[in-house]
Amino acid sequence: MMHTEMEVYKTSMQLVKAIYDMTVDFPTDEKWGLISQMKRATISIPSNIAEGCGRRSKKELSNFLNISLGSVAELSTQIDIAVMLGFAKDRTKSEACRALALSVKRQLVGLLRSMASPSEN
Repeated sequence: MMHTEMEVYKTSMQLVKAIYDMTVDFPTDEKWGLISQMKRATISIPSNIAEGCGRRSKKELSNFLNISLGSVAELSTQIDIAVMLGFAKDRTKSEACRALALSVKRQLVGLLRSMASPSEN
């Protein structure tokens, strides 16, 4: 299956857009701080899904999906920090980002579980 056909990839791409939309309202002095960190973390998610799909084995795919899962955790923490510091002024945007991050996390965990299932090996 092509990575572009995977639901988790599509959802992670929506998350990238949502993070970019949310960080537009952040203070300009955070351009090289939290904004940069959040953008790198969110871009890492679909990028690692794509790279894993481009590899030759389930083991490699699983490794890259786990890296994506780590990036989701990192990003979720950064969203919490942005809200705590008052940078995320639009609650609708921050809640949309949280919901998308949770959806991506659940999809990744489900995919990893299905890959580890003995019935599919």
